[in-house]
Amino acid sequence: MTQFTSAALIVNAKSRKGQKLFRRACAAMKGLPFPVDAHAVEDPDDLEQTVSAALARKPQLVILGGGDGTVSGLVDMLVGKDVVLGVLPLGTANSFARTLGLPLDVEGAIDVIRTGRPKRIDLGMIDRDYFANCAAMGISPQIAETVPHGLKKVLGRIGYLGWATWQFARFKPFILTVDDGSGAKTMRVVEVRISNGPYHGGTWLVDEASIASGEIVVQAVTGRYKRTLAKNWAASFFRHESRHQDTVSFSGKSLRIDTKPSLPISIDGEVLAHTPVTARVAAGVIEVMVPA
Repeated sequence: MTQFTSAALIVNAKSRKGQKLFRRACAAMKGLPFPVDAHAVEDPDDLEQTVSAALARKPQLVILGGGDGTVSGLVDMLVGKDVVLGVLPLGTANSFARTLGLPLDVEGAIDVIRTGRPKRIDLGMIDRDYFANCAAMGISPQIAETVPHGLKKVLGRIGYLGWATWQFARFKPFILTVDDGSGAKTMRVVEVRISNGPYHGGTWLVDEASIASGEIVVQAVTGRYKRTLAKNWAASFFRHESRHQDTVSFSGKSLRIDTKPSLPISIDGEVLAHTPVTARVAAGVIEVMVPA
């Protein structure tokens, strides 16, 4: 068990559920043998400022509570600091937490803070932007980039699903070029996953990816028809061997990626880049709490 003397907790409490989980986390942390400077942040635009202020107080441990997008968006701020990351999985997919082997409930995740150990891990990079788990090209960033602001809030989940269905009908396979330094490879694909860990959307997809391999993995789902993607997702969900039939993977420390046409890239759920990009591994740049 690691002996910390100070910690900061920053939770993305935008939703009512987030505020409720923050209160649960604070209750679960009462048994920790060190003080925790806790912050519930209701406006996501204030998250970076809150983390910056917390880091100025020199905590040994920074616990980030939220989904994959929250952790990925803030992890850049911890690189190069003498601080250990703790993860409180409060999102929908929680792919990064799954990769770390964390319990997905608040009390279980806090127990890892109490009894676990720090592990040095890699982060992925898209150009100069660090990310924790996975970036993607294909239908999911297309939906995220085009959905009208406030649609989900006004029309709920049904409105969002309607938009997603319309975008899927318009979606077309695209041309991918990957250069791993040994020459460019070009193929027609329906989805691309740039992975630092095996989980994407809460589902185990990329066998070759690991948070401590020292390499980044680009996995392409090849095909000329959208039904190939649906088949691959179904096979992956049920962990069936057929999930490997339509995938090609490239590994390396740095991979150049381009598409025709140029496409948006979602990084742990947030659209933050467009092709062409360079995907890299930042090997062993951060320590994170994992189960003992």
